[in-house]
Amino acid sequence: MAKTPAQRIKKHGANAVVPQHHLPPVVNPSTARTPEKAQGNSNLIVIAGVVASLFLFWYLHLLTLTQMTQLSQEMAMPDSLVGGFDAGYISRLQEVMDSDALGQLSYVHKTAGTLFPLIFGFTWLLLIGTNVARKALRWALWALPMLFVVVRLGGNVAIDAMMASSGPDAGQVGLASGLTVAGWVLLVLSLLAGAAAVFLNRRERKGR
Repeated sequence: MAKTPAQRIKKHGANAVVPQHHLPPVVNPSTARTPEKAQGNSNLIVIAGVVASLFLFWYLHLLTLTQMTQLSQEMAMPDSLVGGFDAGYISRLQEVMDSDALGQLSYVHKTAGTLFPLIFGFTWLLLIGTNVARKALRWALWALPMLFVVVRLGGNVAIDAMMASSGPDAGQVGLASGLTVAGWVLLVLSLLAGAAAVFLNRRERKGR
């Protein structure tokens, strides 16, 4: 019967031969996360976010809000008016939209109208963050999609409140129109910021 290391030491003292046991390494080096893998994972998330943002934009603006013109005698919804609107337009729109149509517009704002800016904003923050190394520039570019999310969600609330009022209040119309125009401007600026981030990253790689 083989003796244990303790028994060998007890019998032979310092001359005891104790077999060495080598434990296998705990960490598998093949699973180490390299910067290239981390960048690849971020790129996959960004691509998925871009696809989701494009789909939601199409669903919200090109499908749902366009179909809602059937409930407003072909008058466009306030969200679709890139140049804004005035009290006269809102007054005519309120006359042709009943309570069911207004409820449907509010529902659109709470679903696709909320998901689109949130997913777009998150995607663009990640896109800029993974392509811009300089902290000051990164925060400057981040400001655009973050403002877009705030303005767009605020615009949804302002439009619902304006449409639900008994008559077009000048203050409500001005706020909703201003937020709508600002939302479209910030969307375009955010797209340009994302494109600039990718361009700067590629230029830095070529310069290395």
